[in-house]
Amino acid sequence: MAYEDLREKGLVEDVKPNFSEVSALIARAVKDLVTARANASIDREWAYAIAYQGMLRASKGMIAAEGLRPRGRDQQRTVVTLVGAIIGEDARPLVNAFDRMRRRWQSIIEDAGQPVSRYEVEGAIKEAQRFIERTVEWTRTRNPQLTLL
Repeated sequence: MAYEDLREKGLVEDVKPNFSEVSALIARAVKDLVTARANASIDREWAYAIAYQGMLRASKGMIAAEGLRPRGRDQQRTVVTLVGAIIGEDARPLVNAFDRMRRRWQSIIEDAGQPVSRYEVEGAIKEAQRFIERTVEWTRTRNPQLTLL
């Protein structure tokens, strides 16, 4: 789905890129990754949620750098769609992992008693790291000052 389709449906709007906001989102995504690792042995469900949150923040930074903002209901799904359109086809496995984590995150948050295995949280953190690294790399192409991160 191209940006134009999302615009027509009212799911995305054009905004002026605010690179201080982009930097803050990226920095927080990196911090979320550290926090997820630190919590993995204490609370696997919450560590998984934090890893996903880091991916979401990195995505929002990427989208903001592109001069876009998701709107309306189900913004997290819109974020996944936008990131898939922005980041390119070669990163499709990362975007698919992001979408799987979005759905799993939702079940963890909404349904009490959704256990997350050690293997699952470790995999989620690794996927989050790869995803965040890719979004940071892409975002730096939009604003070279992000190399300071």
